[in-house]
Amino acid sequence: MIYAIGDIHGQLGQLDEALRLIEQDGGRDARIVFLGDYTDRGPDSRGVIERLIDGVEAGRNWTVLRGNHDRMFARFVRYGSATDARISSGNTWLHPTLGGTTTLASYGVFAEAQSGQDEIVQAARRAVPETHLDFLDSRPLWHETDDQIFVHAGIRPGIEMARQEEDDLIWIRKGWLEDPRDHGKLIVHGHTALDFPCHYGNRLNLDGGAGFGRPLIPAVIEGRDCWLLTGNGRVQLMPIGTGF
Repeated sequence: MIYAIGDIHGQLGQLDEALRLIEQDGGRDARIVFLGDYTDRGPDSRGVIERLIDGVEAGRNWTVLRGNHDRMFARFVRYGSATDARISSGNTWLHPTLGGTTTLASYGVFAEAQSGQDEIVQAARRAVPETHLDFLDSRPLWHETDDQIFVHAGIRPGIEMARQEEDDLIWIRKGWLEDPRDHGKLIVHGHTALDFPCHYGNRLNLDGGAGFGRPLIPAVIEGRDCWLLTGNGRVQLMPIGTGF
């Protein structure tokens, strides 16, 4: 039995509620995999990162994966880069649709008060603790158990995990979401926001859209079966078939 939490996107209050539901169901020592995207869009990215760091340092049974938004945040502060070739819209990380400015605001950096991107970068470097960047940069890209593979965005079908590319693991959609094949193990991922988590048979998407104001719903997984945790207990998430 293993628990998973999808994209958090700065929603600290919702993260704390998800952790409460998991502890209520499985106890304080429950094994949890976090699927990445802790930053952007929501109001308290800093608080989310601090909560995760505290848990890992306390020895909690947590596996904290890296998402594309986490990488964009770290790259902006470290290297001043606000672009990524995999952003299909062509927008920068500072654009409201990506949500980088809300992450900076959680550290007391208000982009609109700066005269340009260089000033924003310098202010971010003064405000963001190096420990936060080190934490995000050191997160693994995937986690494998006997029955599941956990990853932020998905996998390139037909390629063994050791040969997967980082950009695919944190960004992939095309060539993955529509693929109906069994991947040997249940792939548990987030990244592509839905109105509600969904089980497709070969994969399980737990990004229920917390970054867009929808609830963050934790899950418990046994083999290929999944239950969502609610205030009234477990609710089984039945597969709707394979593919997208």
